[in-house]
Order: sequence, then structure tokens, then C-alpha cells
Amino acid sequence: MKRCLEIAKNGLGSTRPNPMVGSVIVHNNKIIGEGYTSKYGGNHAEVNAINAVTDKSLLKASTLYVTLEPCSHFGKTPPCSDFIIKHQIANVVIGCMDDNEQVAGQGIKKLKNAGCNVIVGVLEDDCKAHHKRFFTFHNKKRPYIVLKWAETLDGFIAPSTKKNNTPVWITNTFSRQLVHQWRSEEQAILVGTTTVAQDNPSLTVRDWTGQNPIRIVIDRKNKCSKKHAIFNAAAETIVISEKEINFDSNVAKQICDLLHKKNINSMIIEGGTKTLQTFIDENLWDEARVFTGNTTFKQGVKAPVFSGRFIKEKKIKTDSLKIYQND
Repeated sequence: MKRCLEIAKNGLGSTRPNPMVGSVIVHNNKIIGEGYTSKYGGNHAEVNAINAVTDKSLLKASTLYVTLEPCSHFGKTPPCSDFIIKHQIANVVIGCMDDNEQVAGQGIKKLKNAGCNVIVGVLEDDCKAHHKRFFTFHNKKRPYIVLKWAETLDGFIAPSTKKNNTPVWITNTFSRQLVHQWRSEEQAILVGTTTVAQDNPSLTVRDWTGQNPIRIVIDRKNKCSKKHAIFNAAAETIVISEKEINFDSNVAKQICDLLHKKNINSMIIEGGTKTLQTFIDENLWDEARVFTGNTTFKQGVKAPVFSGRFIKEKKIKTDSLKIYQND
């Protein structure tokens, strides 16, 4: 199962909105096939693992390990449980059940009815943590939300004034490249009007290899111009204005509801303090990734105020990165 989790990460950023599943097939204590979920619309992990087995006659006496319950419904592809049954795999070991109402135990039931010996719950907590985006989307009916910002040693995320509409960098180039990697891992990225107006960001993964996230802009009065970089052809852009939501209350909740309807299962928020604080105040976030750069502003826009469980700290040359979790 540890190997399943290891290879499943290869699908990070490309399987969305499907979960990034890993699967391994073992015969006589030897791995004879393994696979992870293909890019959205392609084969699921179990199918890729089975297809990787050279001698299919061994499958009848093999054990298939998989991080998430095999699907039992038709989506972009046929049910994985049917494919497992077709190849008469004797044993199936599942990390955790799929809470998606289209599956929710039906895959396990189908396998057992076909005579498979099914074990559920191996490294269950690890598998659930791995599938955090998928479970948040289906159980909480909202995207998995990562907050990200960089602040100075004296607690500011931006200076009081700027000479032009470009970012004032607080972190070094290595930290900025890491952020581009993070963008490739999430389905969407969200900012507010002020960030667009003051920094004119493109919000792409130009310093990393991967898929650009869907760009979401909170623009109450439609102030953003089509000349801004977020409207270039690099990625889809969604504008949330007064036409979409009511800005008088529960703004973050309404945005989450809207994005859930659009089938967006994760997003990273890189906006200013007002945007970040909106989600913090409504307790709608899962992770916070906070950089501290080796610089000071003395005055400016203060960083967001939040509380979360500290997970770890990492040094990136001159920068410090702290990761927090919302319990």
C-alpha cells in the first residue's frame, strides 16, 4: 500500500477532478504490475496496473492493492470493479472507501458478490490524507483550499505604495518556483481585484512544468480590464462579481458553493490580506503555507491573522516556509 501511495503522487495535478489513485498487483510476494490514474479522461489506476501485467494468467492468483475503493459506475471510463472481476483477481486490498455517492461501498459489494476476497482499511489514515482533495470536495461540498502568502520579517505582505503595477518580491527565486509547482498541483487559483490591479499577475506555472490552474478573480464591480494578464490565453479565467454572488455576507461560502457546482475540487488562494482573511474568518480553508522573506517594509499591508496547527518548517535559502493545518 505504501508503494501505491508513492506512485499515486505521479497523478498530482493531471487527474483532477478525479482522485489520484495508485494500484499495485502482487503475485507470490513480487510486484508484477503497477499503475496510477491517467490524465482526466484516461484509464484509472487499477486498469493501468492490470494492463501492465505481462502474463495475465497470473492474475487469478494475485492480490491487487489500491488506495481508494474501485469505482462501480460509468463515467469517462467503465467501472474498475468490473475490470477487476473480468480478470478474476482473487484478492483486493483497499486503502479507504470512496465516499462519493456514486460509489460509497458499491464497488466493494460488487467485488465480494463476484467472489473476491476484499480487505478494506490498510493504511487507511494515510490513504485518506492522500485523497484529501477528493474527500473534501465530496464530503464538505467545496474545494480543498490552500492559503498561501509571503510576509516580511516585520509582518507585511505588501508595501504601502508602489511605483508601477508589478509585484514587490518578498521571497527568493527558489521559493517563487516552489509556488509555481504548487499551482500545477491544484485545479484553480484565486485572487482579488486589488492583486490584479496592483501586480497584474498571469497566475500560471511558467517556472514549472505542469498544467496551468483555472484562474478565479473576485471582482465585485467588474473593474478588471481584458488587458490584464489574467485574461490571456494561457488558462481559463472565471470572474466572480455581483452577478454571481451577494457580497453582503458569507462571501467565501458563496464562492465555495459556486466552485463546487463548477466541479473544482481544489484551489490555492494567493490574494491579498482582504481576500485571504475572508476565507480565514469564515473558517473555509484546509492548509496555510506561509513564507517569511529576509526583508522588512516598516509599513504597509499587514499579513492575515489566523490560527492553525503548525505542521512543519522548512528553510529555502534565505526564506522560511511554515505549513499549518486547519483542524
